[in-house]
Amino acid sequence: MKTIQKLAFAMTAAFTVAATPLLAQGIDDPTREAYYSSFTGKRVAYVPVAMGFDLTEGWAAGLKEALEPLGIQFDIRDPNWSTAAGAQAITALISEKPDVLVVHNPDVQSYARLLKKAEEAGIYVVQVNMRSSYSTDAFIGADYVGMGEAIGRRMVEVCSPENGGSGKVAITQGVLTAAASAYQMKGISNILEQHPEIQLVSNQAADWDATKAKNIATTVIQQHPDLCAITGFWDVMDVGTSAAIKESGKDVYLLTQGGGNKSACDGLENGTYSEVVVYHVPGQARDMANMIKQLLQLKQEPGSMKTTLFTPLQFLTKDNMEPGSCWALPGQK
Repeated sequence: MKTIQKLAFAMTAAFTVAATPLLAQGIDDPTREAYYSSFTGKRVAYVPVAMGFDLTEGWAAGLKEALEPLGIQFDIRDPNWSTAAGAQAITALISEKPDVLVVHNPDVQSYARLLKKAEEAGIYVVQVNMRSSYSTDAFIGADYVGMGEAIGRRMVEVCSPENGGSGKVAITQGVLTAAASAYQMKGISNILEQHPEIQLVSNQAADWDATKAKNIATTVIQQHPDLCAITGFWDVMDVGTSAAIKESGKDVYLLTQGGGNKSACDGLENGTYSEVVVYHVPGQARDMANMIKQLLQLKQEPGSMKTTLFTPLQFLTKDNMEPGSCWALPGQK
């Protein structure tokens, strides 16, 4: 037995001595070259609803930071809130054939045929935060039905007569045909149908416009002085809602939502908002970048896979937010 142990020890020692020069020089990662070569010369085109606000600027910054160091060209086509201009941009890009198209849909229908056409042309299509009725290779964004259900439950908690509320609530949507509105209303309705003690006294669209939101809120508060809460579908739009509440002098709970930019936390701190539901934009940008890298490495036929990555939600109030709860754009104070 001792002879066998000595022999084994000797063989191990001999192997270690033989391997030491190799290990001392290091060994190459066999997957590294294939990883980087998958991205060389590739092009990603991004069509938001518009640039110039926190969501779209944040996604663009995150994608640019993640993709350009890999040698991927990143282009932006800004339709500046024009659905027709967005359709023209996508049509032109289909002819140009980038490798990946990232689209922020203005509504569920306008770009559906074009997204299908892009995949048929061999372009991967990634949708962000507002889905089209046509499902493409990937969607990264909020689960708006689930988000609506969570918001509906908060409205019940805050405004139920059992909890001292009047039971009266109002909703300010964005664009009615946008996924962020249509899907979210489905979730809210799922909850309110179970709670007849909650009265929805107003449900109107402000088209993502702060001035329209303010006018709507002013009228609703005048008509219902005992209004308990307003739920708005975007924090930038709901700056107008907040202004109407402050001018009325009423104690109306304002529950809004957005991408978690620093302005949201500032708004909670200064009383602009009572509560903000956050889907973190930097996390969405990271998920999009990772999905794009996966698509370019797998090289599957565009349109052959339908992947959804729902973004985790966080309900922020002045009491529970922390220093890192919100993010800032470069140069934002």
